[in-house]
Amino acid sequence: MAAVVDTQQLRRPVVFAVQTLTVAACYFAAGRLGLVRQLTVEGAVVTPIWPPTGVAVACLLLYGLRSWLGIAIGALLVVWSIITPGPSVIGTVVGNTLAPVCACLMLRRVGFRINLARLRDGVALVFLGALGAMLISATIGAGLLVLTGKLDPGGFWAVWLAWWVGDAMGVLLVTPVLLLAFGVRARPDLGRWREALGLTLIVCVLVPVATRSTLSLLFLIYPLLIWAALRFQLVGSMLCALFASVMTTDAATGGSGPFVHLTSVEVMIKLQAFNGTMALTALLLSALIAEQRNTRRSVEHACEELMEVLDHLTAGETPQGRPPPARRPRT
Repeated sequence: MAAVVDTQQLRRPVVFAVQTLTVAACYFAAGRLGLVRQLTVEGAVVTPIWPPTGVAVACLLLYGLRSWLGIAIGALLVVWSIITPGPSVIGTVVGNTLAPVCACLMLRRVGFRINLARLRDGVALVFLGALGAMLISATIGAGLLVLTGKLDPGGFWAVWLAWWVGDAMGVLLVTPVLLLAFGVRARPDLGRWREALGLTLIVCVLVPVATRSTLSLLFLIYPLLIWAALRFQLVGSMLCALFASVMTTDAATGGSGPFVHLTSVEVMIKLQAFNGTMALTALLLSALIAEQRNTRRSVEHACEELMEVLDHLTAGETPQGRPPPARRPRT
């Protein structure tokens, strides 16, 4: 018995260390991926989509608040890879760690479910996990740039807005995909593989055309999001939104398609407005459809149980698991 207890006590630190290093590695990999495409706003370099925030929020929701150490280590490695070590590094790491932790705490407070099967879960992730909590990292990050003299005070709000939206987009686009990937247990419905393949081919052809054309054809992506949400719920719509956002960001940072001949501020506004509305549409529409389908299944199940009870009563039998009706005493 003592040997078993000792083994368990030794296993816990090892599991924690492996989990921490895994979270840090995932955060760092997502950070390097997010740095591939950048925008310059008021002399400061920002990323339109910052995937590490989505990775951090997903890890905290899945593995608990103990994941904060891995997030902090990953954030430190990312910051050290792009700037020289200094006092501002600690502040940036604190902001990038504190924002996801606050997002997790607020989502837990309102009873958030990681399967995103209710509309309230989608709304909570949008307004608490993304738009609300990411105010912390944006304020700390932009504020440190001003305090260290790397940013003129007049450009604070422009950089703050770009920072905030980039972090929020990471949560809106990356967190749902990771939560869904973690929760996949059932076998895929092979009966609709042809429709899924057709939708994939259309998305892979139409989205690059819409994001590279100078005719402003970005609106053509929304019917694809609706199709994916109606037929494949959150998995289809979020994967479609993520692919469209990556392609649009690539076009915007390259100054091509509908973003040609625009200033850096105009590119940022147009790109973030499109990414934000697209992510909100995909997430909220999918959550609403999932909630309605779950409600319909519950009603159908209740109707089946009621029909079974009526059949037993009609046949003069007592439904299984129900006590027989009590007889009234004769007077």
